[in-house]
Amino acid sequence: MLKYDFEESIGYWLTLAHHAYIAELKDQLAPQGITFRQAEILAWLALEGPLSQAELASRMLIEPPSLVGTLDRMEASGLLERRICSEDRRKNLVHPLPTAEGMWEQIASCARQVRAQAIAGLTDEEVATLKTLLEKVRDNFVVLEPVETAS
Repeated sequence: MLKYDFEESIGYWLTLAHHAYIAELKDQLAPQGITFRQAEILAWLALEGPLSQAELASRMLIEPPSLVGTLDRMEASGLLERRICSEDRRKNLVHPLPTAEGMWEQIASCARQVRAQAIAGLTDEEVATLKTLLEKVRDNFVVLEPVETAS
């Protein structure tokens, strides 16, 4: 029998919360005809601006080829386009088009509803504490660049 102290595992609780949150977001997006991957792509573009396919895939924790079909469909629907990068002509950057704004508004509305559901029953102070604690957990995994010292 495989044994592990799941109840004591921060990873276990983070994973359960994440899965529940994403499942609810998918459920909210589905009636709008929006997939979670489409929402995720537009969210990263809204947050960071144009990104290459490899950069998008990295942020989404998937392999770049897994993204191609969704990008192709979104491009065919006039939601985004791939443009040659001016600094590195070997790569294309994914840019949202003005037609994506309507979809983004629906995504943001669904996300706000899910966020409200997630924090229901928590005080403002508890929400602030939760954010602070999650930031600390994340920061425990962020690799800091070495500080160069003057010789």
